[in-house]
Amino acid sequence: MSVLITIFTFILILVSFFLILVILMQKAKSDGGMGAAMGGGMAEATFGADTGNVLSKATINASIIFFVLGFALYLGSIYNYKHGSKSGGALPTIAAPLSAVPLTAPVSAAPASATPAAGITVPAAPAPSPAPAPASNGPKP
Repeated sequence: MSVLITIFTFILILVSFFLILVILMQKAKSDGGMGAAMGGGMAEATFGADTGNVLSKATINASIIFFVLGFALYLGSIYNYKHGSKSGGALPTIAAPLSAVPLTAPVSAAPASATPAAGITVPAAPAPSPAPAPASNGPKP
């Protein structure tokens, strides 16, 4: 199913580019704009007097193909989601037996970041300063 989705996606991209080009080739009603810049006059010379009919029919057909392919890709993605495509997407689950040895670290072992490297001296932490005496509320003698 994923091969069909890939093929339909490629065809949808081609139809999209064709649809963009056909729309840009059409002559604007005001005889200006992008239609003239992208070869609106050349399309008239190529297709003759029925340029509007040919380009309109091509636009209609390409837009129908675009929407049908878009809907088909939507349905295909729903099918893949519901049926869980086995080719990629999800990682396989592996059942591993439990080991008999507990996985606790020895008590005497310290973390590697707590021990300084060889040749580096670490200064001792300063002693804490004594706390100030509590204030008394009574009169001083």
